[in-house]
Amino acid sequence: MPRRTVVIGAIALLAIAGAAWLAFSRPWRQPADAPAGTSATPPTTTSDTRKITGTLYYVSEDGMSLVGVQREVPFGETVLDQARHIVVAQLGDAPGPFVSAVPPGTTLRGVFLTDRGDAFVDLSGEARTRHTGGALDELFTVYAIVNALTMNLPAVKRVQILVEGKEVDTLAGHVDLRHPLQKNLKWVRTDKTEKG
Repeated sequence: MPRRTVVIGAIALLAIAGAAWLAFSRPWRQPADAPAGTSATPPTTTSDTRKITGTLYYVSEDGMSLVGVQREVPFGETVLDQARHIVVAQLGDAPGPFVSAVPPGTTLRGVFLTDRGDAFVDLSGEARTRHTGGALDELFTVYAIVNALTMNLPAVKRVQILVEGKEVDTLAGHVDLRHPLQKNLKWVRTDKTEKG
């Protein structure tokens, strides 16, 4: 076999080995903050900015209950997209005269869904560091988010709140967040739903 053929063959083998090493050494995996069996796909948006009417939850004027308020929320093509739009709207400003149940500055890092109907809502650190504390305020924060998802999306059965991609015991020391929570309307004023 001529020496030139051997050299070309060796170069080709090195190129194939290098490509294989690059392909298998690169970390092709889900983000570390995404629970197994979930999707962290960014929401799709439609050019016509379709909206739906959803019920979001805010603290009442007297500070003693949550109030359901009907508000327009961007339409999501998938359940995951819609869940993300609902949480982003819930984290936004409250319509007067109500107050947001979520600490100011809290942002959504991600929403993940499982086939069992569990939603994992990953919030920024402000959800803990800027929380006012107190058992009632913490209940309002947690169940504003849990109820917004479970009441508007039948596919979502339970919600677990994460902070900065990690499971947390509580936000402010009172509500156990170690497991997904079902909707709970105990603190929601049910005499009427407001329009925002």
